[in-house]
Amino acid sequence: MANIHVNKNVHPFDKTRFEALLNRRFFYAPAFEIYGGVAGLYDYGPPGSSLQANIISEWRKHFIVEDHMLEIDSTIMTPAPVFETSGHVARFADWMVKDTKTGDVVRADHLVKGVLEARLAGDKEARGLVAQPQKDDEKKKNKRAAKAATAAAQLLSDDAARGYEAILAQLDNYSGPELGELCRKHDIRNPDTDNEVTEPQQFNLMFTSSIGPTGQHPGYLRPETAQGHFLNFSRLLEFNNGRVPFASAQIGRSFRNEISPRAGLLRVREFTMAEIEHYVDPEDKRHERFHEVRDFAVDLLDRNVQASGSTQTRKIKVGEAVADGIIANETLGYFVARIHQFLVKIGVDPTRLRFRQHMANEMAHYATDCWDAEIQNSYGWTECVGCADRAAYDLTVHSNKTGHPLIVRQALKEPIVTERLVAEFNKKVLGKTFGKDAGWIQNTFAELDESRLLEIQIQLAKGSTLVTTPDGRDLTLTPEIVTIERKTFKQSIREFTPNVIEPSFGLGRILYVLLEHNFWAREQDIERGVLSLPPVVAPTKVLIVPLSAKEEFDPLIQEVSSKLRKAGIFSRVDDSNTSIGKRYARNDELGTPFGLTLDFASVQNRTMTLRERDTTGQLIGGIDEVITVLIDLVNGTTDWTEACKLLPAYDGIQAID
Repeated sequence: MANIHVNKNVHPFDKTRFEALLNRRFFYAPAFEIYGGVAGLYDYGPPGSSLQANIISEWRKHFIVEDHMLEIDSTIMTPAPVFETSGHVARFADWMVKDTKTGDVVRADHLVKGVLEARLAGDKEARGLVAQPQKDDEKKKNKRAAKAATAAAQLLSDDAARGYEAILAQLDNYSGPELGELCRKHDIRNPDTDNEVTEPQQFNLMFTSSIGPTGQHPGYLRPETAQGHFLNFSRLLEFNNGRVPFASAQIGRSFRNEISPRAGLLRVREFTMAEIEHYVDPEDKRHERFHEVRDFAVDLLDRNVQASGSTQTRKIKVGEAVADGIIANETLGYFVARIHQFLVKIGVDPTRLRFRQHMANEMAHYATDCWDAEIQNSYGWTECVGCADRAAYDLTVHSNKTGHPLIVRQALKEPIVTERLVAEFNKKVLGKTFGKDAGWIQNTFAELDESRLLEIQIQLAKGSTLVTTPDGRDLTLTPEIVTIERKTFKQSIREFTPNVIEPSFGLGRILYVLLEHNFWAREQDIERGVLSLPPVVAPTKVLIVPLSAKEEFDPLIQEVSSKLRKAGIFSRVDDSNTSIGKRYARNDELGTPFGLTLDFASVQNRTMTLRERDTTGQLIGGIDEVITVLIDLVNGTTDWTEACKLLPAYDGIQAID
């Protein structure tokens, strides 16, 4: 039958075979490899580049198109004052430790995590809770974990195991000094050398540079794309006719000088980000489409659960999470749901996806609430998307620094009429009497609240009032100089600095976990690897396989290829002299979801077969009929089960006349 069940879990995930496939088929590879390579830098090959492009294309459709976002493309090179103002120069740093003898540098939280996880794994192995062959295989592939696991040769006490688990549950909440204390208390050493490590020190992750030939203008390679949004806010607001809420979006390169990059694409120094900045009224963070996701359930790990030492998630509807104050507001909740939907659409396993809330110490300096979409893979739980409420921090600091108002001016439907006390100065007498202190006096009075102005009004009625300068001088003001009066004000325009909700996507990490989640091996042959990439992101959608190299096949190949191109479907022709089985097998490794076979019956009867990658089932029909079904399959308007109802199964014998 064409539609058969496939058991993708018959063989356990084999990281060695998986990485061999990615390397052999050039999904990506270390950059500058023939020069010895540089840690944390990778080049994408043809399938990796196409996969990333397809992920970006779907991201644009899912977010920019569906939510009418304004796309920008800002510069990578950034003058130093921008990041000094944003806080990145002072705060964009990780804690690192050094091997006391070799000087090797390791990121402190990664060291603690790696050693404690390895000790727990070693303890489970010693207790017979982990299969020995699988652990041995892991040891061969991870020297660091192996050495740390050896330290757990003696069984951990129940209290020690629980203590390690509690530390790992809230690891992101530890400060640098606290990480140092953990290293001392639990004798955490460099697993590569068994040497002690130094106290943690902060290391700024930005790459420094200079702008211009003289080096007089220092700059940085941006560590995120966000600042380009904020600096262009006034133009974006004008483009959107002065209205909020609205969102801007950007896809581009960012750079972080990681302390000790490991784990392939999960921790690199140059990467592609996709970021959204959604601007909202600080007094109204509702979202007009929230009703569409209110009942959408996600797995949440909130900060209170982590603080208790647990990593147990709970599935909850987004609407309930917002109503209960777990997720701060509707717009943040809306994006949590939309992020989940996007990741699952492109092929992430929903059972291995959770949203973890940032704890107090790990919160970015600009954030008031933040949730990370974490995806489980062979390296553990990895943050792939951050969704933060940045409040008004960025627009406020840039406005204060430059004097350029990054605000929204909103016409009120009904003017607001208020009464308040104000100070009125006789500026001629004020200036003549106090000279250079006159400006300070006016500024001081402008900042006084209603109660203090009322006190001064009473004092002036008695003849005078005193104000004290910052250097301790008392200045006497009389009613001739200043009067305090109650005035009526009519406000027709409201000015405010919008808050920003920011979903930020690490596309390289998403690409990697996507490949892991969709890799499996055929039940009958463990060496036959398959990537079950969804058609929407698969590098090649269709493989065209002619069974003969004879010239009589050329017109059909050209016809089918042309019709697929006109339908916007990327296809490849494999007319090599390898067997058809091998041709399909090597394209199964590339994630190609569908294949079209042209045989001698195709030449005679204008029929061809349609093959589905995972089941290897085949259907047969007329060329145009098959192409129609194929277009619907690639576009996601039908699935293989429905296709099996539209076309008859092909058993390798019959042909359609």
